[in-house]
Amino acid sequence: MNKKNLEDLLQAVRHHEISVEAAAGQLEKLPFSDLGFAKIDNHRAIRVGYPEVIYGEGKTIDQVVEIVRHMDQNGDNVLLTRCSEAMAQAVLTDCPKACYNKIGRIVSLTNTLLEETEDYIAIVAAGTSDLPVVEEAYETARMLGNKAIKVTDVGVAGIHRLFANLDLIRGAKVIIVVAGMEGALASVIGGLVDKPIIAVPTSVGYGANLGGVATLLAMLNSCASGISVVNIDNGFGAAYNASMINKL
Repeated sequence: MNKKNLEDLLQAVRHHEISVEAAAGQLEKLPFSDLGFAKIDNHRAIRVGYPEVIYGEGKTIDQVVEIVRHMDQNGDNVLLTRCSEAMAQAVLTDCPKACYNKIGRIVSLTNTLLEETEDYIAIVAAGTSDLPVVEEAYETARMLGNKAIKVTDVGVAGIHRLFANLDLIRGAKVIIVVAGMEGALASVIGGLVDKPIIAVPTSVGYGANLGGVATLLAMLNSCASGISVVNIDNGFGAAYNASMINKL
C-alpha cells in the first residue's frame, strides 16, 4: 500500500464509507515491496508480531545488502541469519549501525528497541561445538525483546556441570536445549524441570550421527514429557517459538 492508497483508505473511514474494523482488516493485508529478486513483507509485524527475517544462505551479497537497506529505510528491525563473513562485512559497510555475531553467523540491526522481558529464556548447550546454534538462538531471542541467558558446555558426559547450573535453568520460563551426538541432554533436563523445553538437534557428531539425523530422532523419541523439537541446527526457529512462549 503506497501513500495515496493509505490516504484514500483514511478518507473513506472519515466519510464512513468503510468501517474502522474493515480498514484495519485491509491494513493487516498490506502488500509487499517487490525488489525484482525478492518480495519484502513490510508489514509482517502487524500480522504476527515480528518483522520478516532474512535467511542469508543461497542469496548473493548484493541481494542481501539491498534487502537490509530496504528494511532499514522502512524502519524495521533487521535480523539476517546464516550470514557469511563476506556478506556480513558488505552489510556493515553499507549500514555501519548493524552488528555481527561471527560465531552465530547472524547480523542484527535495531531501529526500534523492544522492552526486555522480566522472564527469561535459558539456552542450554551440551558442548562448545554447539555454540554456533546457541549464538543464533541467543541473538534471535534478544532481538525479539527477550531476556536470555546462556548455559554452555554442560553435556551429559560430565553431568555434574549441569547440576551446578540447575537453579538458573529452573528459573527460566522456557528452556532451549541445544545438543548434538546422541542428544541426551534434552531428556535429562526434561526430567528435572517443570518448564517447556524446545530441543535443537545439531549436526555435531561422528559418522553415524548422520549430520544430526540421529540426534533429531533421539530427541523426537525422548521419554521425558514437555519436550518439543525443531529442525537440525535451527537455533532461530527455537528462539522464535521460545519468544512466543515467554511473552504469553
